[in-house]
Amino acid sequence: MALQVGIVGLPLVGKTTIFNALTAAGAEATNYAKAQTKPNIGVAKVPDQRLHTINQFIQTKKIVPATIQIVDVAGLARGASAGHGGGNKFLSHIRDMDAILHVVRCFDNPDVLHVEDTIDPVRDVDTVETELVLADLEIVSGSLDRAERFAKSGEKEAVIRVELLRKCYEKLDQGRPLRELDLSPDQHKQMKSMGLITAKKTLFVANVGEDDVAGESERVKKLRERCAQENAPVVAICGKLEAEIAELPEDQRGEMLQAMGLKEPALAVLAREAYRLLGLHSFLTAGPDEIRAWTVHVGAKAPEAAGAVHSDLEKSFIKAEVYRVEDLVQFKTESAIRQHGKLRLEGKEYVIHDGDVVHFMAGLAGRK
Repeated sequence: MALQVGIVGLPLVGKTTIFNALTAAGAEATNYAKAQTKPNIGVAKVPDQRLHTINQFIQTKKIVPATIQIVDVAGLARGASAGHGGGNKFLSHIRDMDAILHVVRCFDNPDVLHVEDTIDPVRDVDTVETELVLADLEIVSGSLDRAERFAKSGEKEAVIRVELLRKCYEKLDQGRPLRELDLSPDQHKQMKSMGLITAKKTLFVANVGEDDVAGESERVKKLRERCAQENAPVVAICGKLEAEIAELPEDQRGEMLQAMGLKEPALAVLAREAYRLLGLHSFLTAGPDEIRAWTVHVGAKAPEAAGAVHSDLEKSFIKAEVYRVEDLVQFKTESAIRQHGKLRLEGKEYVIHDGDVVHFMAGLAGRK
């Protein structure tokens, strides 16, 4: 599964700069004043050093990291829900995303004006949240009447849906995001199909200046305090610097990061936090054709992980051979791992762990 993430925020906060830092796409900023402007869509390769570690011992034709699809829509101006600016028209592009990246400006730049004239991360978060709440409220209001008519039939799904829509309307009418709702499993399933933005997990990205790459300024501190009220994570990224790094050849990026006092690129930090937020992690496969990272939900059992590789493998799953990257580093070859008893044979109830290296054994599909 490829994680899908949508970027939102006010205009001129550096959303497209962050997008370019993550995807190296070199995109131009989306113009919130022009309704015809298309969103920027790109794919980011998730950095995973474990893949390259494996390749030191197993030769392969290609290395395939996990990916994140990222959609960057035009900025949401204050009053977007009432037709001001064009940002609200783009929200349909991110309603199917798994999570939201809310970019918040925390940097100074006299050459880039702020739409509110002053820089105030907490105010900006509240402004965008209000617009998203109002956009969802419009959808919920339009759906509620129809749902109530269908629910008169007594059909189970229709009853669940109307109850959920009423809860959504009440929460949104209070000006609060839907991710605060306490939902039943059935309601969670219904909610996912409704494409409501404020129901999605949200990761706040503090776009900081080059003088605050660690994100320790008072602005970032206040943003963290604001987001802590809803247990939402905050990641500090210097979008301008990271976008410059993303334009460099891969073999030069490490040197640039080190020169700026950064341990890893922004994408690694952001992907790790997004995976944690959504309860995801990666397992690995390794062979002469490819070494690859696959994304699954935490708690996924071996057959489900096999299904991430190919649906046929899940259907005909028999066993999984599992070892750790550390085992390969220690023993150098899979044969040696096996000889030392570190290659485990696991069945259908085995829960996949982050960083497991897995060979799936299936009835008809063979070994993968």
